[in-house]
Amino acid sequence: MQRRKFLSHSAIGLIGVPSIVQAANPQPLSTYFSADRTTILFQGDSITDAGRKKDRYYANDASGMGLGYVHHIATALLGQNPTKDIRCYNRGISGHKVFQLANRWEDDCLQIQPDILSILIGVNDFWHTLDWGYKGTAEVYEKDFRALLERTKKAIPNVKLIVAEPFVLRGTAIVEEKWYPAFSAYQKAAKSIANDFGAAFIPLQSVFDKALEVAPVSYWCPDGVHPSLAGGYLMAEAWKAVLEM
Repeated sequence: MQRRKFLSHSAIGLIGVPSIVQAANPQPLSTYFSADRTTILFQGDSITDAGRKKDRYYANDASGMGLGYVHHIATALLGQNPTKDIRCYNRGISGHKVFQLANRWEDDCLQIQPDILSILIGVNDFWHTLDWGYKGTAEVYEKDFRALLERTKKAIPNVKLIVAEPFVLRGTAIVEEKWYPAFSAYQKAAKSIANDFGAAFIPLQSVFDKALEVAPVSYWCPDGVHPSLAGGYLMAEAWKAVLEM
């Protein structure tokens, strides 16, 4: 009884992750996960990378999944679907922006031929304009992102797309008020791109904002950019909610 009571009060239930994801995707989505064999590719920056070992690049390699949200997703999908041939790849690289994804896209996406492509990118496209001298803008981010997806759809017409919203949490040493309102333009661009390409959209900012009502930023994402173990789990639950719509 005590165990059931504990689980019924879990953070995911309190935060209402499935409802937040569904509200961000009002249009019906095609079934994302039904075939007996499915290849899933995760792309992005350090949040996706999460310390993965770059030389462990085969599907479903534990060391190659990193220690973040991708690892949470892969373990859940593989553990819950033992009769299906699910192949998960993580190709996130710390520090990358959209144009850097494009530079390695042939090897790190097109050759893999994913059935589902999940992309979380955008934090560095803005952050690096503040502290690293990068000259990009929200317009450049959107233009590059659209070109990347057009290239992908041309090469893999039936690929199903998942676009995760770039997010940050205020109240940390990294994320200061100078991030706003400029960073919001990158988030709006990601949402617009998802809509135009028929992609599922994962509203991570809304998920984390709601999570802050349950526990502080130090619990979910201590530096405001890189999630904790709990934050990675929260992201994975939001991602998996797309499969259940």
